[in-house]
Amino acid sequence: MTRDRDPAGRPRNARPRDALGRPLDRAGPGAGPPPIPDDLAITGPGAAALADQLLREGHPFHAHEVLEAAWKSGPPAEHDLWQGLAQIAVGLTHAHRGNARGAVTLLRRGAQRVRAYQVPDEPGAESGTARPFGMDLPVFLATADGLAARIERDGLAGLPAADLAPGLLAAGP
Repeated sequence: MTRDRDPAGRPRNARPRDALGRPLDRAGPGAGPPPIPDDLAITGPGAAALADQLLREGHPFHAHEVLEAAWKSGPPAEHDLWQGLAQIAVGLTHAHRGNARGAVTLLRRGAQRVRAYQVPDEPGAESGTARPFGMDLPVFLATADGLAARIERDGLAGLPAADLAPGLLAAGP
């Protein structure tokens, strides 16, 4: 079988994937959302909104791809933010797939990277620094930290699926 390639001849994998990013048979129907294009250029509010939607729908693998695209196409000052968020999404993917150790490792690694970026809102501070692009970083980080601790303590058995679908954007007013 010939390997999938893009127009420039670089290898690509066009196989459909399930909701957790696992490859499906080429002839099989995909249960997950459409694949994220390899050349997606997305930043700021668009990346945050799409990643939030995918996370809430229980598709952390696809959210990771969006966050990775934002990391690669965004300004250097935001790289740690997007990379850390992508790592958290990978941690959620590991949890969905039953890999407790991988989940804990990536949830913590990602949260630490994002925490280093975050500056809490304080009197006199620039408004919105804890909520860039509408993301509620304090809540999202607390969720990642809490999940890592719960998984490490209790494992993945009995963990409700809803707990593995956290929102990234701040709740409405």
